[in-house]
Amino acid sequence: MKKLLVIDFREKIKYEDAWDLQKKLHDLRVKDTIYDTLILLEHFPVITLGKFGDEKNLLKTKEELESMGIDFIRVDRGGDITYHGPSQLVGYFIFKVDGVKNFVLKIEKSIINVLHEYGIEAKESIEYPGVWVEDRKITAIGIAIKKRVSYHGFALNVNNDLAPFSYIIPCGLKDKKVTSILKEANFSPPMEDVKRKVCLSVVKEFGFDSFMVFNFSSCKELSNFGMLLEDL
Repeated sequence: MKKLLVIDFREKIKYEDAWDLQKKLHDLRVKDTIYDTLILLEHFPVITLGKFGDEKNLLKTKEELESMGIDFIRVDRGGDITYHGPSQLVGYFIFKVDGVKNFVLKIEKSIINVLHEYGIEAKESIEYPGVWVEDRKITAIGIAIKKRVSYHGFALNVNNDLAPFSYIIPCGLKDKKVTSILKEANFSPPMEDVKRKVCLSVVKEFGFDSFMVFNFSSCKELSNFGMLLEDL
């Protein structure tokens, strides 16, 4: 039986806390202590720059960002610069990976399936990673892989404020715009509904037989997560 674990945070999580959690779960997955794990959450406002990103794509000073309550963090994922904030669904994949290209395609397809359910004609791009509605990016994807286990993942714009994307050149692409489910479908589905659809779509695209959802409010609640899983 191929099982998927889903960690669903019901409260917003600071980016650094989620990043630390990913590293801990990554180590557990490398050791086969846990199954493939998908983390679903919303972040407090933050702009992140990937390891090969160009800081010239940040259009505000760090002092200006701080005054607006937006953190700026350099991270070890692929991709360039992006924004995370409330009402945007972020998914982190702690998965055993055989091939990077096929792995990213499965993530993209998982999100495309969800968007089709909301009547949005989304697609992947041959040139750029992520999910697009015509020339508008609705989902950013950036991953890292170490010891054949992934971390980082996707950011799906649901009904989040898109204004902070004007503080950056998203993903380093000057001529591309960003969009959201709210903007494209003219309604905002409940975040729990989006999460449920994402889980079902990931199960389908990655060929899992079943999935288990664990609900948490903070990263501190996961201190005994590894021991808990050993009892499953």
